Amino acid sequence: MFRIESILTPAVLLISSLAAPTFAADVERWGIFEAEFLGPSGGNPFVEVEMSAVFTRGDRQIRTRGFYDGGGVYRVRFMPDELGEWSYTTEGNRPELNGKSGSFNCTPPSEGNHGPVRVRDTYHFAYPGGEPFFPFGTTAYAWTHQGDELEAQTLATLKASGFNKIRMCVFPKDYSYNKNEPVFHPFERRGDGSWIFDRFDPAFWRHLEERLSQLAAMGIEADLILWHPYDRWRHSHMDPESDTRYLRYAIARLAAHRNVWWSLANEYDFMLKRKPMELWDRFFQILQEEDPHQHLRSIHNGNIDDIYDHTREWVTHVSLQHYDVQRIKEWRNRYRKPVLNDECEYEGNIPHPWGNISARELVHRFWVTVTGGGYATHGETYDHPQDILWWSKGSVLHGESGPRIAFLRKIVEERSEGYAPMENSWVWTRVSGASRGGERLLYFGPHQPLDFIAGVPKEGRYTVDVIDTWNMTIERLPGTFTAPFHIPLPGKPYMAARILEAK
Repeated sequence: MFRIESILTPAVLLISSLAAPTFAADVERWGIFEAEFLGPSGGNPFVEVEMSAVFTRGDRQIRTRGFYDGGGVYRVRFMPDELGEWSYTTEGNRPELNGKSGSFNCTPPSEGNHGPVRVRDTYHFAYPGGEPFFPFGTTAYAWTHQGDELEAQTLATLKASGFNKIRMCVFPKDYSYNKNEPVFHPFERRGDGSWIFDRFDPAFWRHLEERLSQLAAMGIEADLILWHPYDRWRHSHMDPESDTRYLRYAIARLAAHRNVWWSLANEYDFMLKRKPMELWDRFFQILQEEDPHQHLRSIHNGNIDDIYDHTREWVTHVSLQHYDVQRIKEWRNRYRKPVLNDECEYEGNIPHPWGNISARELVHRFWVTVTGGGYATHGETYDHPQDILWWSKGSVLHGESGPRIAFLRKIVEERSEGYAPMENSWVWTRVSGASRGGERLLYFGPHQPLDFIAGVPKEGRYTVDVIDTWNMTIERLPGTFTAPFHIPLPGKPYMAARILEAK
């Protein structure tokens, strides 16, 4: 049996245990091809049965681990990145899963499918075709654990927002404002309620995959957090063997989704007693060795003094948290990789200090981060009578920072280059200066000058835009300016000036 699905679900090839047919299917570039096989269901197939497939096009060969999906069904998924015909052959330790072969044709991608995000130009990101990707993300750690009604609200909110990335946990979360029981669990459970960490619950994983596909359809990257310390289910207490089995199962099931980013942990350093540094290194190596599609890889600190060594070659980009966004240039220079301050504190009003900054302050921190050559991530933590806080459960946004962050994103996306801080000739520490190509962007933050000259070009003719970052307006000053010149400003805080070469 063979069927073609939409881009939200894989093209599926079903192969019985008694046959080895070869079928041709059409799968778009960076879509999902899936082959489905019938095999043994007795014992513990998650542990006892092994299978994989080697996908071939010309001289290229890519190995992909398969996985057991319950009910005697095994699957192998693959995200083709090259147009034309691909073939594959399976390998397995059971005859029903060994030596099966097939082929499919990779067709051009559909509209909106740009492929997986990669690092570009040391500090920034782009899709494989060269289109830039500027991450303007948000945080909703446990949104996929809240049930269909709340999750549908979250998806609708994201669709109407300006966010193109979301930080989210695979495991459920137990923390302040997060005490509800999730609908699905990643593992099966014994009669006494204890977890069977070597038997996965396929229903949980199918639900997560559906949410990943829905995000991809909206052009939103899923920054998947694989471990975190906040759980009453003891997922963070698994032994290394169980951890490794879980990681490999996640890779096998999820890596074919083009919008996946791997974040090994949220606040990994709070788990170091149970999971020492060498284990995190090993997890990175497994991702690097076994993810056939080489998605982006990071890890996130709790204490800034325990930040992971992001210079290591298996880390693609820096993910950290700290309230002092002025340090973005320091981290950029230290690691020479894209830097995402994924928790620069949240807009909200809860008692936790990290969750009660104003919308103006969060927008300010975004502007400082972007003009420092990095990227920031949004979060919202307003008190709610049912403990439905966006930062964890999703649902709807109540704050004022979101549209203003989208306004900044629009400015950044007007050019294909990312911003770099003006370090060599820039002497100011509390006013940000950035450049890209022939453009300069000055951000004044809480300062409110009536005019400004620092950072202005020394020669040439320019136009100047005055940007009100809070009211979301851009005013082109009349005429052109011959360098050197003063920029007239309205004497208000949180203004920016964009200097462009005159045509």
